[in-house]
Amino acid sequence: MSKVFIMAAALSSLVSMNSNAFELTSQDIQEGKKIPQAFEFNGFGCSGSNKSPQLQWTDVPKGTKSFAITAYDPDAPSGSGWWHWSAFNIPASVTSLAQGADLTKLGATELKSDYGSVGFGGVCPPRGDNMHRYQFTVWALPVEKLDLSADVSAALAGFTVRSMAIGKAMLVAPYNR
Repeated sequence: MSKVFIMAAALSSLVSMNSNAFELTSQDIQEGKKIPQAFEFNGFGCSGSNKSPQLQWTDVPKGTKSFAITAYDPDAPSGSGWWHWSAFNIPASVTSLAQGADLTKLGATELKSDYGSVGFGGVCPPRGDNMHRYQFTVWALPVEKLDLSADVSAALAGFTVRSMAIGKAMLVAPYNR
């Protein structure tokens, strides 16, 4: 038996013993299932409650000192997708958010969504458009505070978060009108 095969087998069993994966779930939205209309934006021709969904995450990566959350629609007909939510500096002690949570009460920074308002902006694809995929992501970060101001773009915050994340947990749910 080759040494490479033995090492690969040993690594495989080590990975299977530690199979806990950083995971994002929600009581309000489910992976692959259409988002309820209540989480639709209120404006731009949409008439939802514009509340963020309840979220919870488990099996946080070791070394996490804070979290960032993003909600992004890569299918928006803008040429660059659509940022529905971008928040960072969420304390590492927080592993769930209630529906409609005010992240500023946690000391977090919420940025403007692509609607132009601070905080969560609900789903609202153009009427008759194909199904859009909404990517809710929690990012585990190795720093307590990102050195970003509250007026940076969601794209710049996303770049910064991705460049340093030690883990991410994503939930993707579709929506169309």
